[in-house]
Amino acid sequence: MNLIETLEQEEIARLGKKIPEFSPGDTVIVNVNVVEGTRKRVQAYEGVVIAKRNRGLNSGFTVRKISSGEGVERTFQTYSPLIASIEVKRRGDVRRAKLYYLRERSGKSARIKEKLAHRNKPAEAATAAE
Repeated sequence: MNLIETLEQEEIARLGKKIPEFSPGDTVIVNVNVVEGTRKRVQAYEGVVIAKRNRGLNSGFTVRKISSGEGVERTFQTYSPLIASIEVKRRGDVRRAKLYYLRERSGKSARIKEKLAHRNKPAEAATAAE
């Protein structure tokens, strides 16, 4: 690891942000600090992660949602001070790293399968019960 990567890792540790593990296809709720004049409030932005960019301190991700029948995308910097929290609502089962094809789709064709946690096999469950 070179000097710059070491400094970035120290800076990430110093920030102390708790970023959950998420990947493209997951539905997330990003709580963003919004300043309107003198007031400061938290705005929730819920949507599907269509892209993730892992670059240490410069990491970012793009979230897409449908608002009033119109597709809206927003790119967030992962370690930005404007992000109050990130919550994973649903895990998506996709086979691509970038889901840009969802931009051309709408309705049922834009749905993403849910990734289910693997279940114990019946033999393992029986031995665990005993």
